[in-house]
This record gives sequence, C-alpha cells and structure tokens, in this order.
Amino acid sequence: MKSDIVKKLLSGGLACVMALSLTACVDQHPEESGDVPAGVTASVSEEARIVATSNATLQICDRLGLDLVGIPTTTGSVPERYQGLPEIGTAMAPDAEQIALLEPTDVIGPDTLAETIEPTYQAAGVPYTWIDLQSVQGMYDSITMLGEKYGVEDSADALIAEYEETMAEFEKAIKGKEHPTVLVLMGLPGAYIECTPNSYVGSLVELAGAVNVAQDDFMNFVSWNTEELLELDPDVILLTVHGLPDLAMEMFAEEFTTNDIWKHFRAVQEGQVYQLDYNTFGMSCTFDWPEALEILKEILYDGTYASYDAEAAHIENNT
Repeated sequence: MKSDIVKKLLSGGLACVMALSLTACVDQHPEESGDVPAGVTASVSEEARIVATSNATLQICDRLGLDLVGIPTTTGSVPERYQGLPEIGTAMAPDAEQIALLEPTDVIGPDTLAETIEPTYQAAGVPYTWIDLQSVQGMYDSITMLGEKYGVEDSADALIAEYEETMAEFEKAIKGKEHPTVLVLMGLPGAYIECTPNSYVGSLVELAGAVNVAQDDFMNFVSWNTEELLELDPDVILLTVHGLPDLAMEMFAEEFTTNDIWKHFRAVQEGQVYQLDYNTFGMSCTFDWPEALEILKEILYDGTYASYDAEAAHIENNT
C-alpha cells in the first residue's frame, strides 16, 4: 500500500538521515558532562565562560541572566545582550574548534544532539552540559539545574512560578472536559513518523490532557504502518513537520488525498485533522510552549481551530 511504500523512504536518502537522528534514544534528564578527557570538567567559577549552542538554550540563558562568550548561528531571534558575540555554528553542527578557541568553562546544548556531538567535544577537550528540551517539564528541570549551578536560583524560581501558574490556569480551563486520543504525525521530506510522549510535540499533547496513542517507553519517534495506526482509532490527528516544512506538508497533502486508507480513519471522516505551525511546534521546548498549549486547547476542547483540508492543499500544490 502507498503509505508503506512512502515510509520505506526512511531507509534511504535525506529522510533516512533525519529519521535516524530523530529516533536516536537519548538520556532525557539534564546533566553535566560525564566521560570527558582528564582534567576537563564543566566547573563553575566567578569567571564562567559559557557557550550556548542552540537558540532554545540561548533564550534560557537570557531568562536566567547568564553572560555568554559564544552563541549559535541561528535564524531565530538573538537577545540584545548577546548580539555581536562570536558564532560557533548551528545547533546541529557546532564548530568544536571555534568553541575551544573561546576557552569555555561550559558548553550548553540540547541532549537530543548528545549522541552525535559529544565525541567532537571530547576530542576538542571542551566541557559541556546537556539539557533536556524534549518536554516542558524537562526544560524546567534543566532551568532548576542551571539556576543552582550558576547561583541564579531566584531567576530560575521566577520562571518555574510562571510555569506553575500557567498550568494551573490551563487545568482549570479544561476541567471536566473529555480528554481525546491523539495521533501526532511528523512529516519529513518524503515520509512521516509518529511522535511518542518522549518527543516535544508528543509530550505537549499529554500536557494538554489528551492521550497520545503512539506509546513507546524509550523512543521519541516510531514508524508504524497505516494498518497499525488505523487500529489505534485516534479521535484527532495532528500534523507537524521537521525540516523543509513546505516539502513535508506537500507530502502530507499527497498522502491524505491519494492513499485510500486514510478515508477509513474516524478522525479524517469527522474532520478532526489539524496542521500545527512549525515555528510553534518544533523539535525543542521553548518559552512559546504556553502558546502551543493554547492552540491545543482550541483544537482538542474548544473546536475553534480550522481543520486541515488535504484536498485544497493538494490542488494548491499542483497549480
């Protein structure tokens, strides 16, 4: 069947590279560097020289009031306090040699990239700290850890208080409402995979009080065939993307209009398929999570969010 043929693309080409990096099993707890070269530690001193390697990490450091000596090359906004600082490359491919020249006492980045990047840090002899940005709770656990590490507990506590207040208001707003089951599909160029609660978007679904039907104890993403997905019978299907969003959404439009099996999904029959904005529902948790949660509230409980029109998207893509 067409879905299975499409998903076999995960075994080759660009989709394979992206899927392998996405489905890598990583430690989901923030921690300091472990197996580093002798004499290399992520120690803290009055002369801390910190490098942030992702935009999400950059925003956390800014909210905590931490000074940096290096920032990532990013298309996202850079806080004024960090503008003009040396750039060390993208989050996916930081330049370890450039980082080493900055003589950092700590290099902070998301733990989803640990498996591929840690060896280069070790070879360059730089200390590092991985933080968990795969869920809202993970981000705030990381904020607590960094607050204690750098003596900015007050700033960390203020951020955590904001989180708790937001969640209390959200839980009050959905109290007594029926919690739907949800399938989250993440589009890649030419293929798609399913988000488990271990992924950021998957964790947001459960934070919103819904039930994520794609469950796995360890993996962030899984690749199940459409027959298996049909048996899960989700109330709602959410579409998100990772990398090359236009191409990924074109793939979804093609898939939902040409693969007949989707017509048998109750969520499709009832118009309960929704496209999520790539900038709000990305790979890592950011301080935009309350906005993402509000969108999920509109989709899952209020019925005020526009559903996805695969036919219209397919026509637009072919004109």
